[in-house]
Amino acid sequence: MADIPADCAQPHPKTEGIIMTKKPFARFHWQAALLIVPFILLFCLFQIAPMIWVLFNSFIYEEAWSFDNYFEIFTNDFYLQAFENTIWLSLICSVVGLLIASITAFSIYKMQGKVRNLMISFTTMASNFSGVPLAFAFIIILGFNGAITLQLKAWGWIDDFNIYSASGLMLLYIYFQIPLGVLLLYPAFDALKPEWEDAAKTMGASKFTYWMKVGIPVIAPALLGTFIILVANAVGAYASTYALTSGNYNLVTIRIASLVSGDLFLEPNMAAAISVLLIAILGFITAIHHWLLKRSYHAKS
Repeated sequence: MADIPADCAQPHPKTEGIIMTKKPFARFHWQAALLIVPFILLFCLFQIAPMIWVLFNSFIYEEAWSFDNYFEIFTNDFYLQAFENTIWLSLICSVVGLLIASITAFSIYKMQGKVRNLMISFTTMASNFSGVPLAFAFIIILGFNGAITLQLKAWGWIDDFNIYSASGLMLLYIYFQIPLGVLLLYPAFDALKPEWEDAAKTMGASKFTYWMKVGIPVIAPALLGTFIILVANAVGAYASTYALTSGNYNLVTIRIASLVSGDLFLEPNMAAAISVLLIAILGFITAIHHWLLKRSYHAKS
């Protein structure tokens, strides 16, 4: 057998480092994967398992497999009204919230230094102010004896305002939509380059023309994606709505809660069927959001 040269028998220093560190890195990946196991278990127990239970029980009607729950939903005007109220309320409040959030996010984008950081911190805090505390705050401020309501009546600006009606719910929904919209839209304005507006001015374009031809088309995917998230957020709202109206306004989430809690009658299977339809609506909204994100990514690439 021919002798192997000494320089060929010795591994290269770089190769030796790679060989020595390969197994520790592989072991590290396994350890990192084990850390995800508790999260996967919790996700299966509190997300997947309840969804499966709801899906199966939605097809049980009077202890037998049937589609009667869904037939009753689509033939009952009361349930159809709940879906109608939920959809139109979510759409209108999301449009108004998106408009205000867009203007606010652009204003924060134009700010500088500590003022911008302060506004971002305030918006983050406001986005977490929801549920029962938000409803309680609205009752104190805009209720029948609320501070602002009494002052506006004293000035003669309003005669009567009912915070517990559809108009009050719209104000509530718009309020908690705005901070979320600002947080989602603020990074989108970074895509607008300052030199684009300067170039448009040099070519004689007005600010309106710049926004219609350049600004809005660039941030359009972010606007549509934020709008869809706001709609999904409004469709699934429950705590603040129930706390404000005491369950007297006909919404999908209110109907599900009333059928499960059994205030009048207990029908968990009907509640499961309504929940499946609500999940289908939210799933459809989420699918559109992902499609818009992919389209935006392919357009940029």
